[in-house]
Amino acid sequence: MIAEIGHFALGLALILACAQAFFPLAGAARGRVLWMNVAEPAAVGQFAFVAVAFACLTYLYIVSDFSVATVAENSNSALPLLYKIAGTWGNHEGSMVLWVLILSLFGMSVALFGGNLPPQLRARVLSVQGMIAAGFLLFIVLTSNPFLRLVPVPANGRDLNPLLQDPGLAFHPPFLYLGYVGFSMAFSFAIAALIEGRVDAAWARWVRPWTLAAWCFLTLGIAMGSWWSYYTLGWGGWWAWDPVENASFMPWLAGTALLHSAIVTEKRDALKSWTILLAILTFSLSLIGTFLVRSGVLTSVHSFANDPARGLFILLLLGVAIGGSLFLYALRAPRLKSGGLFSAISREGSLVLNNFLLAVGAATVFIGTLYPLFLDSIGGDKVSVGPPYFNATFVPLMVPMILVMGIGPMLSWKRADLAGALSRLKLAAAVSIVVAFAAFIFATHGSVLAYGGIALAMWLLAATLIEFADRIRLFRVDWRDSLRRAAALPRAAYGMTIAHAGLAIVIAGITVSSAWRIESIQVMRPGDSVNVAGYTFTLNGVTETQGPNYTANQARFTVTQDGKPVAVMLPEKRLYPVQGMPITAAAIRTNGLFDLYATLGDKTGDGWTTRIYFNPLIPWLFGGAVIMFLGGLVSLSDRRYRIGAPTRKRALAAGARASA
Repeated sequence: MIAEIGHFALGLALILACAQAFFPLAGAARGRVLWMNVAEPAAVGQFAFVAVAFACLTYLYIVSDFSVATVAENSNSALPLLYKIAGTWGNHEGSMVLWVLILSLFGMSVALFGGNLPPQLRARVLSVQGMIAAGFLLFIVLTSNPFLRLVPVPANGRDLNPLLQDPGLAFHPPFLYLGYVGFSMAFSFAIAALIEGRVDAAWARWVRPWTLAAWCFLTLGIAMGSWWSYYTLGWGGWWAWDPVENASFMPWLAGTALLHSAIVTEKRDALKSWTILLAILTFSLSLIGTFLVRSGVLTSVHSFANDPARGLFILLLLGVAIGGSLFLYALRAPRLKSGGLFSAISREGSLVLNNFLLAVGAATVFIGTLYPLFLDSIGGDKVSVGPPYFNATFVPLMVPMILVMGIGPMLSWKRADLAGALSRLKLAAAVSIVVAFAAFIFATHGSVLAYGGIALAMWLLAATLIEFADRIRLFRVDWRDSLRRAAALPRAAYGMTIAHAGLAIVIAGITVSSAWRIESIQVMRPGDSVNVAGYTFTLNGVTETQGPNYTANQARFTVTQDGKPVAVMLPEKRLYPVQGMPITAAAIRTNGLFDLYATLGDKTGDGWTTRIYFNPLIPWLFGGAVIMFLGGLVSLSDRRYRIGAPTRKRALAAGARASA
């Protein structure tokens, strides 16, 4: 009965999504207020019914109701409760229900908290959200029903994919989807603006918090996925340029560009057409990521489905959503009036340059990800595009972007003095050179690129701190005055400083962990020792252990340095008997500056294959990503995003009164 209630709720949500898509849009076009007012109850009702469906599905997983096909395929009665719940979205059907739940949550949020929006714009935004929801709800009902019954009912389930039985993967998809789907709001605002033919500072102010929220969640989701890859797959790395990793990275790059472009639109009434295009492209890349994961066109540990029919349906949705929005953009964008002019040497100019570099970076990742699939689809040779391509094309684009990130905030709006800005950043340049030189002295086996990466990280961090000090006139006025200035700064300024500093920390972690990682692979017998980066790892033995739904061989390493005990590490090689899949569970010892990392491989004769790594500064990589997320949240708390932007007409009138 619970499954039938969930299925019925999805059907009702689809009906409400169709009503939300049609009536507000038609009402806005014809000036019918009652039709426009349908948007709010339809959006709230749609969320309520999707939430009922999701709650029903979660309950079925918790009680292990194997009469439902998806539960039987992706759960097991021996699963811990956390993974039973995570199994709700650890499969194609359930993940799509979560996708639509988050989409309807954003739509309901606009309906309930968008009272400061003009009624016609609000109606059109919610209508576009309804169209997206209707398409995906139709996809679920026709091709991916999560409530299908299974006859005969099996005694037990086939278990959740062992790779997904991990706390990181339990929370990774919801945060990733909050980012993916969150960009639908920027898309809906863009399409609504194109229909109205008007983009102004107020529009940009309304778009920015939704875009910023999506960017925050996507940042955290990508970091969590990278962390999972690091400690679960057992290869000691955190990023492999996997196609599905790239599918989440592309909208992050485009979303970052959108955030900064919207600033120019809000502050200077410029880049309107480009901001609209970025909003469309960012969500389009999110949809492409959904297609890649669920179409069966690629093989990945992240992919959910191998059903071509599903892939064809999503491809049709992509064609309608992306093709239709770009067609509307081609028709309406030329009519958007251009805003204020600015010099190339200005804060606007630096943001435009960074936008260009981010967009080209996203394009290189897009080409490297989809080119092998395109070549294979037309009968060409099978090719593999891996890290060498991305390192050679993407990384060089990021170097000038980081340099400009340090300079841009020091420039004034409209027209700036580049020489003056560089003069104020002399200390940042000196610090970056000194730190890179120190690394050259103390870590002589690094490459030139590694020292350059360290210099870039220090440049960005020092420039960010100098810019903040310049805002509050630190050391130039009395410290009490500096404190008053700091207290008066908007939270968005703090958020920018925190996020940019977090990125500098990420760059340092990426550079050092990639350049100075030490790896040791060997066959060890009990009593054998190996020295890695001055630490001695001694294998004391391997014992069999029993988990809640797996068996494991657990190694015991005693780690010492100069004869002094440092740690006891217990890596495991697990076997999940239901699926017969072996999984590596790494043991990691961290002190915030480096990780000691050990894994247990297969048995070889009377010994065991072991992998031991020394990963310097890799905690900074994940910690820096969390700092970026927190910086975004601080910016999101800025009250200006809740009260909207004053219209230009009012601002001009206020200026006239002040000058009178």
